[in-house]
Amino acid sequence: MKENKRLLAVDILRGITIAGMLLVNNPGSWSHLYAPLEHAEWIGLTPTDLVFPFFVFVMGVSMYFSLRKFSFKPSKALIFKIVRRTVVLFLIGWAVQWFGMWLRGLYNPEAHFWTDMFGRLRILGVFQRLALVYFFGSMFAILFKERFIPWLIAILLIVYAFILGLNNGYEFSLNNILSQVDIAILGEDHMYHESAFGEKLALDPEGVLSTIPCIAHVLIGFMVGKCLTKIHDNQERIVQIAIWGSVMLLVGWLLQYGIPCSKKAWTSSYVLITCGMASCLLAMLIYFIDVKGHKRWCRFFQSFGVNPLFCYLVGTVLAIAFGAVRFGMDGDKPVTIHSMLYDAMTAVFVDETAASCAYAITFVLITWCFGYLLYRKRIYIKI
Repeated sequence: MKENKRLLAVDILRGITIAGMLLVNNPGSWSHLYAPLEHAEWIGLTPTDLVFPFFVFVMGVSMYFSLRKFSFKPSKALIFKIVRRTVVLFLIGWAVQWFGMWLRGLYNPEAHFWTDMFGRLRILGVFQRLALVYFFGSMFAILFKERFIPWLIAILLIVYAFILGLNNGYEFSLNNILSQVDIAILGEDHMYHESAFGEKLALDPEGVLSTIPCIAHVLIGFMVGKCLTKIHDNQERIVQIAIWGSVMLLVGWLLQYGIPCSKKAWTSSYVLITCGMASCLLAMLIYFIDVKGHKRWCRFFQSFGVNPLFCYLVGTVLAIAFGAVRFGMDGDKPVTIHSMLYDAMTAVFVDETAASCAYAITFVLITWCFGYLLYRKRIYIKI
């Protein structure tokens, strides 16, 4: 069978995850959500809990392709590239927050932008987590021989499981080691405060310690990238990825009886389950897209997949602008783009949950327009 130099399936998986992240992050109302579009409260797994780990997984796949150009050997050029991208991702994460603070401050005379700019800045977040896992994943990949990477993955997941198991890591409370470490290192004012069981605690889902299993997560994607590169026959690729995906899924499912599956704690069982599912989905996409040639259905996701982080950044900025820019007041309710669109949806759909979902889909389509314009012009923005 002819070798595929670039698998379209990888771009499509990347695009599906970006579309999914935008969908679940931008409902019309957080009070009206379909169950699959909500995160598990603390322990458990919903379809929404799959989108971010799927992106981390495919980031690892792409990382293998990128580092292969440098023969996986440390050099000044490669180290500079890794450090530069890490810094850029961190700065983007902070810049998005500053933009939101500034924009909301325009309509709130009590806001203190210059004080909050650093005093209440959330240090870690989605972009910052991607920066950290990219940095450490890349450094491990070029400092360790490939045959040692699976052992490194196992060590990271086992050590993290012991840290949580011995220090209330599966408990939603301030006694949780995850919360205690983040408070000690970051400070409560610089953390996300998670809500569950009617409580809101300083417990950051993208915190310091939970970055450890996320590094293992991206390295699993890295090993799948190796499989895609070393094996040239698509049928064999599918078999190998599906087998290892099924093994990870089964092992993760069995481990959750002792190591609960939680996205917010990014537990070791969560890593294995989501990487297993992502691998199986990738194998299925390779079969339908790259083997059978069924490509027309996936063009929508390809626009997201070729400029993933840029599209996600555009969606994040739009979400802030939609909710912050005011066009007046309707009683005590500010009139924003978000409120006008959502009111239009509620006028069409009797059920508020359906209206909330329709708003989220509309938001994804609006963001897609930016991605499609770049795709049509063959503009690829690498972040």
